[in-house]
Amino acid sequence: MQERSKQHIRGLVLLLPLIVAIIVVIMVARPVDRYSDPKYSPDREYIETTDSVRFAAFDPNTADYRSLVEAGVPRDVAVSIIRWREAGKVYRVKEDLAMCYNMTDSLYFLLEPYIIIGKEYQFEHKEFDNERKESAGETIELTTFMLDSVGVEYLRGIGFTRRQAELVIKYRDMIGGYRSFEEFEECYAVDSAMAAHLRQYIVFPPRDTLTIRYSEEHVKFPIDINSADSATLCKVSGIGAKSASHIIFYRELLGGYHSVSQILELKVVTEENFQRILTQIYCDSAKIKKININFARPKEMEVHPYISNRMLRHIVNNRELKGGWSKLEEMIEDNIFSAEEAERIAPYLDFSIPQE
Repeated sequence: MQERSKQHIRGLVLLLPLIVAIIVVIMVARPVDRYSDPKYSPDREYIETTDSVRFAAFDPNTADYRSLVEAGVPRDVAVSIIRWREAGKVYRVKEDLAMCYNMTDSLYFLLEPYIIIGKEYQFEHKEFDNERKESAGETIELTTFMLDSVGVEYLRGIGFTRRQAELVIKYRDMIGGYRSFEEFEECYAVDSAMAAHLRQYIVFPPRDTLTIRYSEEHVKFPIDINSADSATLCKVSGIGAKSASHIIFYRELLGGYHSVSQILELKVVTEENFQRILTQIYCDSAKIKKININFARPKEMEVHPYISNRMLRHIVNNRELKGGWSKLEEMIEDNIFSAEEAERIAPYLDFSIPQE
């Protein structure tokens, strides 16, 4: 009897490694449910495997969740594409996908070649076709030119977007003409790369041909920087023609100043000079042009210095999904603004419903 028990024990000992091996094989072969793991992140998985992702063509208007993922779209972005579509969104052009939640600029750059918009979803109106052709502009071969004699179409032809070209012209008109390359670089719409590219082609008129005439009428102090023109601002001790043009240009981009300290955000205004002019100016914040955040068009918001591309993308995306906001705190909760960013832009936002 004892001999038989010993034989059983020996048999079990011999079988044990085999049983362990079978269990290991089953565990390896069985797919791991990563999505039940609270630490799992689709974004992190995508980042870690980007080099091995195989992208495929997809139409965001018809592809289902599985097709999007198989095409290389991260899972959270695929969900965003479908949710926005279910909310009534029709993707008319590829750039529409850049506004989707969690769609970063780098990710859109990778996906853009694989995005296909079916003909039935594309704009077919002649007005849109004309606008699209106009937006593209015609490439112009670079030769020497004077900034003070070119128009919007020329600037678009050498690489500026329409909005940038319009801002370059508007800034030129405000300062009475570009006198130096440094003034051109100071324009809000000109980035350093574009400036460096154009430096060798830009020529400037002789300084004595550019004159600014100021009104001699009596000016009452302090001066409201939200309504003063260039001539009036130049009456302030410490503000020259260059500073005045910058103050007015930035005022238009902001929609008006809510605090005189905002002019310190301009490179031409130093802390020392600000203290000098502080007693001579004030701002009437009632003249601020506000943005109705629930109804404003993207083009209206994108020019505001306090709204970044990231913020704009989140605003448009969240507004489509939830229908808007009733107060600024909700936008902070949706991670559109940080508390500091919200405080900065608060004077420029309007949450009211327009009256018909």
